[in-house]
Amino acid sequence: MRVVITGGTSGMGKSAVKLFLEKGWQVMALDLNEEAGQRLLDEMKAAGYENLYFCKANVAKDADVRAAYEKTMEVMGGTDCLINNAGIFVGGKLHETKEEDWDRVFNVDVKAIYLTAKYFVPYMIKNGGGSIVNTASVSGMFGDYDMAAYNAAKGAVVNLVKAMALDYGKYGIRVNNVCPAACATPMFLANPPEVVEQFNQANPLGRICTPDEIAKAMYFLAVDAVSCNGVNLEVTGGLNIHTGQPVQ
Repeated sequence: MRVVITGGTSGMGKSAVKLFLEKGWQVMALDLNEEAGQRLLDEMKAAGYENLYFCKANVAKDADVRAAYEKTMEVMGGTDCLINNAGIFVGGKLHETKEEDWDRVFNVDVKAIYLTAKYFVPYMIKNGGGSIVNTASVSGMFGDYDMAAYNAAKGAVVNLVKAMALDYGKYGIRVNNVCPAACATPMFLANPPEVVEQFNQANPLGRICTPDEIAKAMYFLAVDAVSCNGVNLEVTGGLNIHTGQPVQ
């Protein structure tokens, strides 16, 4: 089995790369950071994994995604699964958000899914099926303070999965989203410790989720053992289940 993982050199993407390799898959990791890609290759080779490939790509650019598709075809002969994990975050209220930041968030978080579908889905159709897993967010299902662009972009992904599932299901392609809450990625853990602790305490489990947990959810949605299609799978530890009413 073969999988392409965008944003594959850190956080949830790196955990997904490791898990799929452990499961015996061939993995193509895409990322803009070439140095991180080489470190990932070296680390996985030292761990005994030979079936990892890397391609430097800005997944918001058509030419880069086309080149990544061509390299994937060259070294793996195609793919059975596509994981659209690359994403960025920009905070701020709507009227305070710079136009270039708004465009950047939508390009990486939404347009990249369009571009990977443009190149990889025709192969999947011809090959008889496959699966696609997008990294959305609970922030696409509910609102947050000072996160207008991110809420809007992830909200687009939350609904886009339904359109993709409807359009591609007849070709044997399942499309689902994993929707994490705050996750212990290097990017999130760069926040001040008191901010991280606030998120820990807000969670019924007393902690935020881990990249490895999100990777397991990705794998669950990727394999053919389940018939999930068009699902937004929340992986939050219960962060979003409270009505907001006080303890009685």
